[in-house]
Amino acid sequence: MARQDVTGRWRIIAMDHWDVDAIERMGPASIEFEPTGGGHLRFIAVEGLIDWRGGMDDGQARVEFTWEGDDDGDRVSGRGWVEIVGDDLRGRVFFHRGDVSRFRAIRGATLPGGGR
Repeated sequence: MARQDVTGRWRIIAMDHWDVDAIERMGPASIEFEPTGGGHLRFIAVEGLIDWRGGMDDGQARVEFTWEGDDDGDRVSGRGWVEIVGDDLRGRVFFHRGDVSRFRAIRGATLPGGGR
């Protein structure tokens, strides 16, 4: 997957284990991939920094990332991956020793207040 394919801000619109009210507890849920290989994520009470790399998995272009941050005052970390499917970003986010959830995001959705 080319870097420009995934770079930018994506609004998370669905997750396996939580409804929209839950995932937008602290404002619009989002994941952002910066061209430099860094980025941010936010959903539920989680805010964190990501470190990502492009690659291939069984012939499918995929971006893999690690993340660390804060979940309602507790330090958390994990990993994840994303693929572009049509116009959507689809992936999974893993909490170290915790939950795993699939998610779906759309590109460039307006985030109130500049979102983060």
